[in-house]
Parts: sequence; C-alpha cells; structure tokens
Amino acid sequence: MSPVLLSSEKIETSISNAVAYRIRYNSTDLHGKETQSTGLVVAPSEYKEGRKVMSWSHGTTGIGDAGAPSAHDDPARELTLYFASGSVTQIDYGIPALQQFIDEGWIVVATDHQGMGTPGIHQYTVNITNALDAVNIVHAVREMDLGAGTKFGAIGWSQGGGTTAAVAELDASAFGELELVGVVAMSPGVPSVAIKVPETQAALAGTGAPSAPDAHIYMILGGMTAAFPDELSLDDVFTPLGKQIFLDNYNTAPVHHLGDILTRTWKHQGAIMDVKKDKLPLWFQAFNKASAAQRKPSVPVLVLIDGQDPNGPCPLPWQLGYIEAIKELGGDISSSTYPDCDHFALPQASIGEALTWLNAKF
Repeated sequence: MSPVLLSSEKIETSISNAVAYRIRYNSTDLHGKETQSTGLVVAPSEYKEGRKVMSWSHGTTGIGDAGAPSAHDDPARELTLYFASGSVTQIDYGIPALQQFIDEGWIVVATDHQGMGTPGIHQYTVNITNALDAVNIVHAVREMDLGAGTKFGAIGWSQGGGTTAAVAELDASAFGELELVGVVAMSPGVPSVAIKVPETQAALAGTGAPSAPDAHIYMILGGMTAAFPDELSLDDVFTPLGKQIFLDNYNTAPVHHLGDILTRTWKHQGAIMDVKKDKLPLWFQAFNKASAAQRKPSVPVLVLIDGQDPNGPCPLPWQLGYIEAIKELGGDISSSTYPDCDHFALPQASIGEALTWLNAKF
C-alpha cells in the first residue's frame, strides 16, 4: 500500500523508558475519500522487533481542533480526566495504563481522528470512519523505526468504544499485512443502536419536554452531516440559531464547553433543534451506514460496561443493545459490568481486565 505516515515530531513524555511522537498520517473515511489525521505514538525506548501494538481510541472530546488530544501539553501520559479534582484541561486526554503497556513491551498508538487537528468537521460517532483512523495509525507506526509488529489489538472508550467495535467489522482490505487479534469496547457509543432506544427517538422527534439539546446528540447530528454532505444537512435538524451556534463553535469549543453554550443559548435566545420529521428516514439510513453492529465481527469482542448511572453519557440501553446486536449477528462477544463506575471512572477501573484479555489473544 502507499505510504501512510506524513510527518513525525518527537515530544517529551512523562512515561518512563519510553519515546513519544506526535504524527500526521493519511487515512480515509467510510466512503473511501482520502483524509488526514493526527495522533500519538508511544514506544519502549529499547528497540525490539515484532512488538505488540495497541490502538487506543479516545472518548468524546469535541468535533474540531479544540478536541485533539495530541495537541495538549504532555499528551503522551496516563489518562487525565476533565472532571478530576485539580484538572486544568477542558477534555479527557491521555491513555489509561500507558506506563503498564510500555513496561510490558507494547507500542501504543492513539488517533485524534480526522477533523481534529486536520481540516474539516470531525465525523463524530461515524464509527466506520473513526475505525479506519484507528487502523491507519497502526499502518503509520509500521513505517517508523520502532519495531512495531503486524499483530495489534484495539481498545476504546465511549465514542472510542464504538470505534473499536467498528474496527472488528472493517473489510479485510483495510488491514493489509496487519492482523487484528481482538477489540475491547468500553461503554461503546453506536448510533445505529442508539436510535432504536425510545428516549433517543423522542429527542429526535421532539416529542419530549422542551429542553436544551444534549451536546452529544447535537454533535452526532453535526458529525453525520460531515460524513453525508450530499444526503444530510444541518438545516434538517437545527433552527437557524442552532446552525449558527454549530458553525461558530465546532472547531473551538470542546464538548463540555459546547454543552454550556447550548444550554445558555437555549435559555436566553430560544430553540436550537428543529428536526424535520420527513427527513428522518434519510438520517436513520445514514446512522446504519456509519455504525458498527452491521456485520459479524471478525475477531472476539469484549464490552466493558459502566453500571452506576443507567442514563449516563452512553446510556446503559445503548451498551446492552450493542451486545444484543452482535449476539444476533453470531459474533464472539463477552462483557463485564462495573456497577460502581460511572462513565468517567470506567477506563481506569477496567483497563487491567482489558489488558489481560487482549494479551491472551496474541
């Protein structure tokens, strides 16, 4: 295949016995359109051939450059949460158990995804596009002199959980010489599953009580228009005010900041959402084209569930619905529930299980 890596810049890292790089690389979207993405590569300092590779896919951060994890200071670090006491970041960034992966000899890659550090609107929760980014960054690290082998596993959280789920459903042509051994989906966000949940349908149909739009649903709609510009439009789902807020803020406001903007704007200036019901069939078709849970996964899948809050950022029915969809497709899927974890505690609480499970697949 053609070269994937475009550039690499060595950066400082707080991880011991490791080297880290911020990279830019070629990728494609679900239509085969050429794109570019940025991301991180972290590898053991000592060179060794045939190292295992783990591709990490981050959770929701935004839909533009402000949400790019690799653009932060000291991005090659353990997972750092927006909600943690003492936090000075507007997004969650870093990689859970990164030091342990390095100590055990793994190379870790972490995509930002297209549109986050590269031109355009990020195709948020377009699982197939995001999955191609997560695979192409593995191709990119193979072009660096770091000893990356051909076997890799994928782990992702929230948006990234939907990404890794879709990695297991990509066509064989996406992998080339690479061998995927398994994927771990932490609280996976899969749009084709979400739209079957009554609460999501009510939100899209406008049948619930008037309220400020949830930032995640707002970004899902924006991300889908970026992925399907010929079929979908912001005018299908937003008022003129809602559209203007999107265009003004998508590239500069990360997710939590955008949520506050939406709430205040709705409270003081009026409606943000105006879903044209006659357009919904096209949207539902796009959700299915974009999503995981459309075909039997090619490798085993482990789902890790945050069980404390059933109505969290990735509601429990979404997580369980994905599992049921894969069972119906005949996939090899298992799961563990962390009943004391909310959405944001899950990655650090469950990464040990994810690492043990993935190690056994090599």
